[in-house]
Amino acid sequence: MAQDSQRIVIPEALQLSRDDIGVQFALMWEFVKAPLIVPLLQLGVVICLIMSLMLFCERVYMGIVIVLVKLFWKKPEERYNWQALQEDMESGNSDFPAVLIQIPMFNEREVYKLSIGAASNLSWPADRLVIQVLDDSTDPEIKQMVELECQRWASKGINIRYQIRENRVGYKAGALKEGLKRSYAKHCEYVAIFDADFQPEPDYLRRAIPFLVNNPEIALVQGRWRFVNANECLLTRMQEMSLDYHFTVEQEVGSATHAFFGFNGTAGVWRIAAINEAGGWKDRTTVEDMDLAVRASLRGWKFVYLGDLQVKSELPSTFKAFRFQQHRWSCGPANLFRKMVMEIVRNKKVRFWKKVYVIYSFFFVRKIIAHMVTFIFYCVVLPLTILVPEVQVPIWGAVYIPSVITILNSVGTPRSIHLLFYWILFENVMSLHRTKATLIGLLEAGRVNEWVVTEKLGNTLQKVADAAKNKTSAAKAVKDRLNKTELVFALFLFICGCYDYVHGKNNYFIYLFLQTITFFIAGVGYIGTII
Repeated sequence: MAQDSQRIVIPEALQLSRDDIGVQFALMWEFVKAPLIVPLLQLGVVICLIMSLMLFCERVYMGIVIVLVKLFWKKPEERYNWQALQEDMESGNSDFPAVLIQIPMFNEREVYKLSIGAASNLSWPADRLVIQVLDDSTDPEIKQMVELECQRWASKGINIRYQIRENRVGYKAGALKEGLKRSYAKHCEYVAIFDADFQPEPDYLRRAIPFLVNNPEIALVQGRWRFVNANECLLTRMQEMSLDYHFTVEQEVGSATHAFFGFNGTAGVWRIAAINEAGGWKDRTTVEDMDLAVRASLRGWKFVYLGDLQVKSELPSTFKAFRFQQHRWSCGPANLFRKMVMEIVRNKKVRFWKKVYVIYSFFFVRKIIAHMVTFIFYCVVLPLTILVPEVQVPIWGAVYIPSVITILNSVGTPRSIHLLFYWILFENVMSLHRTKATLIGLLEAGRVNEWVVTEKLGNTLQKVADAAKNKTSAAKAVKDRLNKTELVFALFLFICGCYDYVHGKNNYFIYLFLQTITFFIAGVGYIGTII
């Protein structure tokens, strides 16, 4: 009997202690939830709904304007004075302005021949064209390869100059600034900029330069990027969908309505006088191109975007390279907004509505709100409301508004409409990094000025894939691919999805499980390998 009583008492004691802990935890949760968690989460829902409405109105506005532009606006060649430059038998090439081509590079082993070759084949009088290769490479072998390529084209009669610096101060902005100081660049009126993987068509200058020659108020002519590797994998298809909306809608609307948009850093031609008047290149942020564009616009200069002037380029083919690029593209604009918002407000040269467009639409909604609401609302607040059923999200905020925004975003790439749902999940994953980078930029913290050159693989993606199969490097490759932040969020969303499946009423678990899978795929680094 004594033994039996011992067998009964000990488990009951243990069970009581466990129950006590569970009860205490439940009581603490209920004690904290009502006065603290619920109000905070309700406030988060309200803020997110406001941000969603701001983004919704912005997308609808852009959609209406782009339809009007396509139907009723005149083409740039009709809005501005555009006349083709002609060679004159008597005056020779004197009617053609001197143009400088700048090609900034940094260890571009795989693609350096592309931009140099394309620039050398531009249809422009040889005595009115100077090609400047700005090589900041740190690899001596690559520097020698680039220099030999320049010498090869120089031997064919091309006026090409190979320039190096002792350091990388200012990164790309520093290289471009130093390039304009060269004595042979002083006589040039315009400068065209192409990154190492960009390949302009031979008639690029003949189509772009007349806008600058015949319209003294125009400072910049921007071409559109065309992606040669968009079909390489699912990662590049997702990027194409995002960037096509940027070029098809955002750049087009900005050019047509306010003659302002952000310079894309490449595939554009600048009036050198406008660069100088705006204060030249500055390296205070990682978006030196946008910085220059905003400063030039505040001085009254106009920009023209040509959607049919396309330049071939390459999208990042690895998730690691894409993450670094997105950090720079998200952190830089937020940091520039912090630095320039009061300068824009105080400016006297531009009209009021253009200031509103630049501050509210260009910067605040597109560069800050768009990133934050995507992550905070759909990856944090909405899942948390499942765990706290006292907080409700109206269906128009959870379903209708994001659906309309998504449909409007898809107009840029109709061929990928079947990938639209996965694109939403992918953008939610990337919003994690964009939000983090945006906060870093706004607060000027940590990696605010981190500059990592986007890796270009050229035609070597297959070689990289083959190398990854090597057993000796397999362990390191797996370790490098793992992204812990994405894996943590995958676990969080999975828990929320399971709870909703068991206790929920809104069937959010379908979305949450799909989003969990996408975060997990990103967490193990396989997005860039999905064909």
